[in-house]
Amino acid sequence: MTRVRVESFTLSLDGYGAGPNQDIDNPLGVGAEKLHQWLLPTRTFQRTVLGNEGGTTGVDDDFAARGFQNVGAWILGRNMFGPVRGPWPDMSWKGWWGDNPPYHFPVFILTHHARPSIEMEGGTTFHFVTGGIREALERAREAAGELDVRIGGGANTIQQYLREGLIDEMHIAIAPVLLGSGERLFEGIDLKGLGYECVEFVAPEKATHAVLQHQRR
Repeated sequence: MTRVRVESFTLSLDGYGAGPNQDIDNPLGVGAEKLHQWLLPTRTFQRTVLGNEGGTTGVDDDFAARGFQNVGAWILGRNMFGPVRGPWPDMSWKGWWGDNPPYHFPVFILTHHARPSIEMEGGTTFHFVTGGIREALERAREAAGELDVRIGGGANTIQQYLREGLIDEMHIAIAPVLLGSGERLFEGIDLKGLGYECVEFVAPEKATHAVLQHQRR
């Protein structure tokens, strides 16, 4: 059965999943690159995202690797695709990742402004969905088949799916970093009231990893 998952979403100690003032020079907002010091050196990130050999192994890499296992489609908020706001000025922007993005599956981008799908190298196709989170999830599930759907972020996109009880499992990494401002992931979210419980909690050197699951009754 297809599950809906959040994987490797990293928070600062003060609860921010992105820094302020996102732009083309700061894709995650100012200062937020510090959040991912646990992820960047891992073998999974080096191989899957950068195409390099080597990388660290251990608990951090185990969590990074599980985020790519059994995934058949992704959903992203528009800000995760690029810095452009409002109507598309042209069709030149094709994401942060170059010609061969690290997804290798269909990716459904939530947006208010329609745009034709973009086929990229490596099996990634970006589809732009204007009908909201449920339409995106329906299309992603159809594309994934028996595999899972991964919600890649950002914070607002995850919040929307949480409030509807549509996320089955979340892996949250908590980095020893303070951002001071930006986008809080759990702002106004009652996780317990929504039916989520922590089922795994591990604290290696560079981040604390927590897995939350929706306890469906």
